[in-house]
Amino acid sequence: MTYRAPINDMLLALNYGAGLQAAIKAGHYGDYDSDIAAAVLEEAGRFATDVLAPLNKVGDQNGVKLTDSKVTTAPGWPDAYQRWIAAGWNAVSGAEAFGGQGLPLAINAVCTEIWSASNIAFGLCPLLTLSAIEALDAHGSDDLKKIYLGKLISGEWTGTMQLTEPQAGSDVGALRSRAERAADGSYRISGTKIFITYGDHDMTDNIVHFVLARLPDAPAGTKGISLFLIPKFLVNADGSLGARNDIYPSGVEHKLGIHASPTCTMTMGDHGGAIGYLIGEENRGMQCMFTMMNQARLGVGLEGVGIADRAYQQALAYAQDRKQGRAIGAKGNGSDAIIVHPDVKRMLMQMRAMTAAARTICYATAVALDVSVRATDAKVRSDAAARAALLTPIAKAFSTDIGNEVTSLGVQIHGGMGFIEETGAAQHYRDARITAIYEGTNGIQSIDLVTRKLGVNGGASVWALLDELSVIVKKVEASNDPAFGSTGAKLRDALGSLERSSRWLLERLGTAPNEALAGATPYLRLFGSTLGGCMLAQEALSARDLGEQLGDARRYVTLARFFAENVSVQAGALERTVIDGADAVIGADDVLLA
Repeated sequence: MTYRAPINDMLLALNYGAGLQAAIKAGHYGDYDSDIAAAVLEEAGRFATDVLAPLNKVGDQNGVKLTDSKVTTAPGWPDAYQRWIAAGWNAVSGAEAFGGQGLPLAINAVCTEIWSASNIAFGLCPLLTLSAIEALDAHGSDDLKKIYLGKLISGEWTGTMQLTEPQAGSDVGALRSRAERAADGSYRISGTKIFITYGDHDMTDNIVHFVLARLPDAPAGTKGISLFLIPKFLVNADGSLGARNDIYPSGVEHKLGIHASPTCTMTMGDHGGAIGYLIGEENRGMQCMFTMMNQARLGVGLEGVGIADRAYQQALAYAQDRKQGRAIGAKGNGSDAIIVHPDVKRMLMQMRAMTAAARTICYATAVALDVSVRATDAKVRSDAAARAALLTPIAKAFSTDIGNEVTSLGVQIHGGMGFIEETGAAQHYRDARITAIYEGTNGIQSIDLVTRKLGVNGGASVWALLDELSVIVKKVEASNDPAFGSTGAKLRDALGSLERSSRWLLERLGTAPNEALAGATPYLRLFGSTLGGCMLAQEALSARDLGEQLGDARRYVTLARFFAENVSVQAGALERTVIDGADAVIGADDVLLA
């Protein structure tokens, strides 16, 4: 089946769950016209349905090919990409000074979900280009911006992010790629990078690589890493393309999923060294790279949301069509569609509710990032930056965990046919798996949340967020709407578990850090399931107020209730895991090393 962007769900999540309308009313978006969002998303949905979704299976079946140090993408890929940039999709949130449309990042975030849902392997390319744009805009020299930024914003050239090396993995400080200073102010880089997404392809005539390397006199570890811009083709003074640079794909990975996205081994220095240009300052490359990585982490979270929604749509259609068994109390002959069975309904509701919660968390992260740069008041910008920093690891890890769980449920609903490639359910499952590994594994995101984000200013960002969530719960309780069931009580309990766990972890960070680290992953899950439940409740309250604008708005109340009573209700158990489970983890050597 094809894909249809759920525009009403997206707009409700963006405007009310994620707080875009509140931020607009507060003046943080200047003269931005909020009505434009619906028009942009409708067009994005059409492009995704008509152009990208039909290529999803084609890409999976054909993959990519490496011949003579050149990568060829799947049939239809180059044409689709040219249509993509001609329609202006790469430039949605780009700076107007360099040819972008200047729309909020939050709007582009919704588009990112749409691209990921329709064709995740295709959507990976512009996702990384957006990260390259952010790094160049924030840290690049004016000369580099003049040459490269406009081309990246338009999508005429694409960007990559090159960190990983065979011996280093997530330990970026162990990288060995070398940079030598040249007399003309440029650098010569040599080394090997692995797992480089879209490291080479045939969709554009140039690729702009952002590469981490170490200077000869650099300090050890991450403090001695610099970031360099290395073009595939050098650029002449008149803007035309010049000689081929010394950076080549020497291999492509054969992967579990996302077959149409080239994952390359990149080799530099076989012909004297790749010519590169410093981004930011020497030995300060990690600061620049984190600009890219934080943007990419939100993008990967949105990939999790997108692939989850695609799997849900397909599973729902299958459950409505597949006939097997009889509903209890049914009369007459013949089988019923499996959607009548309570367990199938439960799985479908689990898929939709988890997807909806992850969606709003990601959108809220994008709104916070927008406000952190758009608001006129310095205090508002600072608070928004802290909120974005807090939410980013949750958006990335929670949403990609959900992508894996939801696509697995999609296979389950298809039964044996889900295990057969022809239905496409297996492809979603395979494609989703990498997202929990991308841009810092989800375990690293949990550690970041506990060791860096939780304790900032004594936990001020966390307590401020919990206060806001408590207000939502009070509104649910005050509504006296029986359709909410026990939503208010379940969310109130979840907030209590989250607050107690947060305070316990803050204390343990100073006295027993390994105990805090042992509880990091269940803590992130507790945070995500509590936050997501409250955000869905806020959407449900808003949907009731909007009434007929959303059709049957009561369905959002049902969705919020399901999440609170089936997901957020697990908060108590997660709290006990955080607080009581450390000893069994730390003392496990006698089992693991026996």
